[in-house]
Amino acid sequence: MKNLVAPSILSADFSHLENDINKLKYSGADILHIDVMDGHFVPNITIGPVVVKDIRKVTDLPIDCHLMISNPEMYFEDFLEIGIQYISMHIELNRSVKKCYEIVKRYKAKFGIAINPETKTDKLKGIIDIADYILIMTVHPGFSGQAFIKEASLKIPVIRNMGYNGLIEVDGGINAEIAKELRKLGADIIVSGSYIFRNNIKEAIKMLR
Repeated sequence: MKNLVAPSILSADFSHLENDINKLKYSGADILHIDVMDGHFVPNITIGPVVVKDIRKVTDLPIDCHLMISNPEMYFEDFLEIGIQYISMHIELNRSVKKCYEIVKRYKAKFGIAINPETKTDKLKGIIDIADYILIMTVHPGFSGQAFIKEASLKIPVIRNMGYNGLIEVDGGINAEIAKELRKLGADIIVSGSYIFRNNIKEAIKMLR
């Protein structure tokens, strides 16, 4: 099991984004998590490849793009060309999974499959083994600052019992106390935004680890 922390820039100050990213790096962040939303698959709009390309210029941290968009296969290559290390799309868009996987295979990046709180793990059957990591959402995707949904975190041991040996990432409403329980369940990567940016960044990352 890994013990990684991936701060989400959704909670950063976008008027001083480079400054916040540098703070994350020098505070011990392992991965930079970027939520990409289209206002269709989820009820919010964030950023796209143009902004991610500029983010890539100002940091050497590994970048993890979580695509919450309706047609991810249309944009996967745009993000991968930038030089990101992790990219995920949602199992709820099952028809796109294999298409996206085929695109990722042409790049040196990890392919992730995200799963929403209300989605059953059965949806992962027959396709889970092509994922380098599974991203378990413990809030309803779309906005930061939501309350943690404990029931969703119980998918971690279920997915392990399915024989999955890849990385498990968890995102949504996570603080230090919750992170400790998630680590016990078998989480490898903890994504957190509000908790990190509302506290001393270095101390918060240390506590999440």
